[in-house]
Amino acid sequence: MKRLFVYLREYRKESILGPLFKLLEAGFELIVPLVVAAIIDRGIGNQDRDYIWLMCLVLVALGLVGLLCSVTAQYFAAKASVGFVKKLRHALYSRIQGFSYQTLDKVGISTLITRMTSDMNQVQTGLNLALRLLLRSPFVVFGAMIMAFTIDAKAAVWFVAAIPALSVVVFGIMLASIPLYRKVQGLLDKVLGATRENLTGARVLRAFGKEDTEIAAFEEKNEALTAMQKYVGRISALMNPVTYVIINLAILFLIHTGAVRVEAGIITQGAVVALYNYMSQILVELIKLANLIINITKSVACAKRIQNVLDMPAGEPVKRDLPKGDGKYRVQFIHAGIRYSEGADASLTDVSLSVLPGETVGVIGGTGSGKSTFVNLIPRFYEATEGQVLVDGIDVRAMEPEALRARIGIVPQKAVLFQGTIRENLQWGNEAATDEEIMQAVRIAQAEDVVVSKGGLDARIEQAGRNLSGGQRQRLTIARALVRRPDILILDDSSSALDFATDAALRKALREMDGRPTVFIVSQRTSSIQHADQIVVLDDGRAVGVGTHLDLLETCPVYREIYDSQFKKEAARA
Repeated sequence: MKRLFVYLREYRKESILGPLFKLLEAGFELIVPLVVAAIIDRGIGNQDRDYIWLMCLVLVALGLVGLLCSVTAQYFAAKASVGFVKKLRHALYSRIQGFSYQTLDKVGISTLITRMTSDMNQVQTGLNLALRLLLRSPFVVFGAMIMAFTIDAKAAVWFVAAIPALSVVVFGIMLASIPLYRKVQGLLDKVLGATRENLTGARVLRAFGKEDTEIAAFEEKNEALTAMQKYVGRISALMNPVTYVIINLAILFLIHTGAVRVEAGIITQGAVVALYNYMSQILVELIKLANLIINITKSVACAKRIQNVLDMPAGEPVKRDLPKGDGKYRVQFIHAGIRYSEGADASLTDVSLSVLPGETVGVIGGTGSGKSTFVNLIPRFYEATEGQVLVDGIDVRAMEPEALRARIGIVPQKAVLFQGTIRENLQWGNEAATDEEIMQAVRIAQAEDVVVSKGGLDARIEQAGRNLSGGQRQRLTIARALVRRPDILILDDSSSALDFATDAALRKALREMDGRPTVFIVSQRTSSIQHADQIVVLDDGRAVGVGTHLDLLETCPVYREIYDSQFKKEAARA
């Protein structure tokens, strides 16, 4: 938690001036009862109207100066808290952007979104309140008690009795509420996670008619959250009645003591009123302080959750002095394998493959056979836990991730486009790309008709490419990867929405493009990979066949089974 305050360093001045002006406001507030006492004793007692008007002007002046101090304190506190959270949010977002796929899988997207939004807002609120009230409330409580003793020590004894009793009630309720508020935050995470999941999969829910089921599940989570909040609320609701009973009893005894001492001529009526006002100030400030501590506790819990994310490794460290391979190969897998977590079964085991520059490699296998895992080892999205993966003879673990990925064009399974123009989306591959270079990539990706039909490169794309078909999104994502002119191009089942003619035209254009990259094509179709220089057949995380199409038909039963299932009629005629 303390490490987060480094982001408050630029707001030291505001962090000092905010509490300082609040203390000034509190100081003026402590003077008010004395002015009121003077009005009663000297103004009203002596029927001195001029003195009454003068003291009323003093009260107005104290109010205006206090208001000015309060507004100034709020300005500095808001500037510090908003600036602090701005820098913290930037740091957190930057850290998340550097996470490996393994870390993202482990933490969960909904959890990270919660850290970026509700947790950040809670931290901002807590810091703002702390800067304004953390010093002010104790200052007023002890200041009021000291001022009471300056008026009359015997009557002020009731302050000494009331303050500990109030503190026990206020802080006892607070301590009982804090753990429950943490549970509320955990239940809120579940509600937010369910909300995000349902909104993301809204179309799937409707397709399967699961709206009522998901509504019921959401209501269950929401009811659990509501029940916990009500329980905490009932405990917190005890604070006001119990504290008011204590304070009113203290006031009752105070007034009785004051009346006796006024009757004896020891103190004045104005002094009793001042003591009453100081007692009221103490009550208000103790309740403020309790609510402040609850808010700070929630903020600290949120800050710790944010700190936990910041403490996670941003990515796998670069490892030097790893064995090198044969530099003539663009990509090499040497007995490579991976386990996603300790104790889990291997997702990929003992895969060996050598690929020359410009070669095309097809990757095929059943669902869950490890195809995406295989190609994700090349850009080091996942790190091989066994063996080595090399690019140009250098282990990818010994290369800076940015430099490695700058040489690779990746088209993931899910075609993701961002809100903006077609040009802005395609320039993700190369920000300096000219329109001519972009259109060349578009033509290779067989997406020229998409660009033309939409009105050119300045045509708008909606969020997630909602105004495009699946095939149009896939072709534009392929064009985006080609714009960077990569040495290695990975097509992870990225032509599944393309018809056979377009798919064939795409593969032909890739073979004929200048500076032909090394291409990895992950596909469920044997027609998409049968002309590849090498084909890797995966089954349950193992490479059960490596070779050309004709070789694998002869030697690999798994490949032959896939091929026959797709070309059964043609095979029968042959």
